[in-house]
Amino acid sequence: MDLCDLASPGAVFELRVKPRARHAGLWRDAAGQLHVAVTSAPEKGRANEEVRRILAKALGVAPTRLLLECGSKSRVKRFRLA
Repeated sequence: MDLCDLASPGAVFELRVKPRARHAGLWRDAAGQLHVAVTSAPEKGRANEEVRRILAKALGVAPTRLLLECGSKSRVKRFRLA
């Protein structure tokens, strides 16, 4: 999924995460909510880092530009593009 048109500084992305999925991926549901499936387990921040990498790739930016604002221990996460 290509989200390059949304990559502007200060943009906020709210995602629903599915850890331990068979395949990693990013998609939107019918309501427009972003969903991310990651193969990593939600242990020691591994799933958060995988979400960061997948979202950064879709936005066409470096993963270090995405800051996790809230949801580090939740399935609903909010990232801000620096």
